[in-house]
Amino acid sequence: MGLLSIGTPLHWDQAKHYADHVRYHGISQFLNTWGRLKNRQGDELLWGDEIEYMVVQLDPDAKDAVLSLCQTDILAKLQALTNNLDAKSVIPPPVFHPEYGRYMLESTPGAPYTGSVCDLLLVEPNMRLRRHLARSNLKPNQIPITLTSFPRLGVPGKFTEPYYDPVEAISSHSLFLPEQITNPHARFPTLTANIRRRRKSKVAINLPIYIDKHTPRPFVDPTIPWHRNVFPEDAEARNGAALNDHIYMDAMGFGMGCCCLQLTFQCCNIEEARRMYDALIPIGPIMLALTAASPLWRGYIADVDCRWNEERGLKPLKENRMRIPKSRYDSVDLYISQSWMNRPEYNDSPLPIDEALYHRMCQHGIDELLSKHIAHLFIRDPIDDSESTDHFENIQSTNWQTLRFKPPPPNSSIGWRVEFRSMEVQMTDFENAAFAVFIVLLSRAIMNMSVNFYIPISKVDENMRRAQQRDAVNQDRFYFRRSVFTPTSSRATSGVVTPESPKPPRPCSTASSLDNGITNGLQNDHKDVQSNGGNVSEEYAEYTMEEIINGRDDGFPGLIGLVETYLDTLDLCDSEQRKIASYLDLIRRRANGSLKTAAAWIRDFVRSHPSYRFDSAVSKEINYDLMVAVDEIERGVRRAPDLLPENYTGSEIDTGSLNP
Repeated sequence: MGLLSIGTPLHWDQAKHYADHVRYHGISQFLNTWGRLKNRQGDELLWGDEIEYMVVQLDPDAKDAVLSLCQTDILAKLQALTNNLDAKSVIPPPVFHPEYGRYMLESTPGAPYTGSVCDLLLVEPNMRLRRHLARSNLKPNQIPITLTSFPRLGVPGKFTEPYYDPVEAISSHSLFLPEQITNPHARFPTLTANIRRRRKSKVAINLPIYIDKHTPRPFVDPTIPWHRNVFPEDAEARNGAALNDHIYMDAMGFGMGCCCLQLTFQCCNIEEARRMYDALIPIGPIMLALTAASPLWRGYIADVDCRWNEERGLKPLKENRMRIPKSRYDSVDLYISQSWMNRPEYNDSPLPIDEALYHRMCQHGIDELLSKHIAHLFIRDPIDDSESTDHFENIQSTNWQTLRFKPPPPNSSIGWRVEFRSMEVQMTDFENAAFAVFIVLLSRAIMNMSVNFYIPISKVDENMRRAQQRDAVNQDRFYFRRSVFTPTSSRATSGVVTPESPKPPRPCSTASSLDNGITNGLQNDHKDVQSNGGNVSEEYAEYTMEEIINGRDDGFPGLIGLVETYLDTLDLCDSEQRKIASYLDLIRRRANGSLKTAAAWIRDFVRSHPSYRFDSAVSKEINYDLMVAVDEIERGVRRAPDLLPENYTGSEIDTGSLNP
């Protein structure tokens, strides 16, 4: 979750008069941080995950599953519980946070993980413990599930407990979502209302509906209250905002109310943070496709699998101040590293910037790329303005892109960070841990082997579009670099990785990052090496997901091969090797199609349900059975061999722990 501070949020009519003030002083704050910490060196690799749950309430008699708006009560119970654990445990207990939806919980580990292998193997037990703690503080008929989107959010009638009528949606003016679904902290309803006030219209999200055998053509959604006349914007749906053959949604709650899996890394210094940020940009769409988990929206099956397919922000900003080709929810627009690998040709997409702020940063000695990055973020209006003085975060935290470059916070020992944001949350903690550990290990391989993933930003954008398509893992191809090895790559020999002979297993230990080799810092980023200067279009091609993840015949070992080569440099015991191998095998099998993505599994569950009418609609009964199935799969009492490995152990047996 972004900035959540004490202050008095302002109505947009007031806030817009302070927009330039917020931008100017936000840049001043960034310049102060830059001046103090641009030469900061030697920070340890620290990282953490954020997992979001939705609390679902089950009614077996009515065969109904709804969202429980119980966040405030549950968080109070969890805080008391974790405070008690804190007094008894050497390792800090997990922390639970509020989120946008009043049915949502966010959890993080109580302290950052280090880069040690032992800490990597704590991730899954910690995630399991967090879910166990949440479950233990719910009612017997409530469950904490990690599902990206609730299938019947916004349907007519009751989909929350308690029920509220959308005619009370004074912040969003939504036809579908009531006011009470939003966290009552002043930030959230103000944010919701200010986005609508600033645009002078509601958001308009249209996802293509999955056309099944009995889906009406054209599909004109009968569940939209076409003739409601409560708010001025109610006419927008019938005036063209709601498209035929699409699932129409009209509030930011449909996006902000999704659950996801995010990772944040502290880097050695600012240069490593910029390098990691760039290297993970092309990885974002790949991981989005691999973790696809949201094919159901507002009671219908969509013809997309992911949550990122938002509307694009083409509305002129602040009386035609400028036109912005992307929304706040999108892939990033600019590579920012000063590494020799980052050729100017890769930044090939339009990049509107605030020219005055850009020149101001340049005059203070900040280089062109970083100045452009910040000046591009600051073209946005501060829609969350308040009496808080953290003006930089006001704008930074309301740009919800696939990655964030995060300066050190004021008055903190935290260093320069990168937040990886594209992955969808998975149904089980085993899966979430697998993807988290994979990204951590991939980031270490990138830094230690100096591999090069750069492709033009326009191709990353195209990959994002493809990643959201139905069954993109098996049906689409993605742009990726032909050769990721450079003259400085630690494993580069004629463009082919040559793994070392496996090291003999060692006894398990609690080795630090210095003992097992997982450290911060670029290992081979020689600044005297120059790019080959060839044609950029020859540096990339289209590949299948299996080729990108599992390797190609031309010598590219795949992302898993890079990770395995990096692991060969570490000193792992048998149990560590087996556990990490189980994570990599899950990802390998998702990429080759032998295990389904969550989206494919959910879609097939709905379409094979006895009461499904092949009309694209997800009924109350289907939704109930799906929620029960997801919970049973997570607990390990229902097998899903097409989704998970045969030896998967659920939380019914393993409730997790804080200790190794």
